[in-house]
Amino acid sequence: MAGLWRSYQVLMTKYPWTVQIVTAGSLVGVGDVISQQLIERRGLANHSVRRTAKMMSIGFFFVGPVIGSWYKVLDRLVVGGTKSAAMKKMLLDQLGFAPCFLGAFLCLSGALNGLTVEENVNKLKRDYTDALISNYYLWPPVQIANFYFIPLHHRLAVVQVVAVGWNSYLTWKANKM
Repeated sequence: MAGLWRSYQVLMTKYPWTVQIVTAGSLVGVGDVISQQLIERRGLANHSVRRTAKMMSIGFFFVGPVIGSWYKVLDRLVVGGTKSAAMKKMLLDQLGFAPCFLGAFLCLSGALNGLTVEENVNKLKRDYTDALISNYYLWPPVQIANFYFIPLHHRLAVVQVVAVGWNSYLTWKANKM
């Protein structure tokens, strides 16, 4: 395990953007597998590989680039590593970014699932508030710790490790018809 972590550190130093995006896509995929197998109890025979591939593509092309870019912007908006700066970053993240990101994620997954605009809007009306409330139970303490203790280039990875559980919930929510 220590060797794997060292390899990850070396790759993060050489290719931070690529590693962050690959990590995000992979862990969104892991979240979908967990969702299908443990939450929905589909079993291997009924596992939708296509759905997992769709969710991974959202991770690779949306989650990784958007969250990685957001953390860079946030570090420029609020400078410093103090407790006060961590609190400001968490508040900006959770009150400004999270509601928009969550809505975009649910809309994007609905579109990839073939929902019409009307169906997607109805699904968003049904699921968005529950997802946002659940977000607020989990992410504020994680983000305060993340912004206070974790260097910028590792923040997305920390978020994605915690997000394996969150992604399981979110992919279940996004794919519940």
